[in-house]
Amino acid sequence: MKKEKDGAVVIQRGDALSVTDVQYDFLPGGALAVPDGDLVVPPLNHAIEIFHKKNLPIFFTRDWHPHDHSSFLDQGGPWPPHCVRKTAGAKFHADLIIPEGAVIISKAMTKDTEQYSTLYGKDSRGKTENTLMEEQGVNRIFIGGLATEYCVLHTVRDALAEGFEVYVLQDAVRAVNVNPDDGEKALKEMAEKGAKLITTDMLR
Repeated sequence: MKKEKDGAVVIQRGDALSVTDVQYDFLPGGALAVPDGDLVVPPLNHAIEIFHKKNLPIFFTRDWHPHDHSSFLDQGGPWPPHCVRKTAGAKFHADLIIPEGAVIISKAMTKDTEQYSTLYGKDSRGKTENTLMEEQGVNRIFIGGLATEYCVLHTVRDALAEGFEVYVLQDAVRAVNVNPDDGEKALKEMAEKGAKLITTDMLR
């Protein structure tokens, strides 16, 4: 791994950025709002610009639910309806930079499929994020987005299990915090499992 003397992480061939679920329903005012969720956008945009400038893979993931998804309260699930496909709440934040050529990964697209991890969500051709990364020779994944203790944590778990080196962008994640320390516990678990916790200002 290349590092500069100041501790910065040099982004290079074999790296990919995964931007997790920065959708309006997860942002303040949304159906399932993450407190301060909108604050992930500026640091994520900084990372996106670096990866785009270096012509490296960038994945934007999203919940893309049917209207009767099993996770919804009216279907017996734990959550209010959110990120129903083709609704305003399912759209990405308008200020999020989505470069040409970026890959959109959709997950939990059928009624009975719940997916917190983005790694096995699919692009428009039906290929999973995991498969696409393998095809592109990715070995290090940089992850940010929403929410820390749900989709980010589950993605990190799966990515580590698949053998990727994982970096979590701490300044570009936010937690739901149903319990006040859920986000901190999730970050601790990720670090203990082998993920590296960094901030976007360390990227070069």
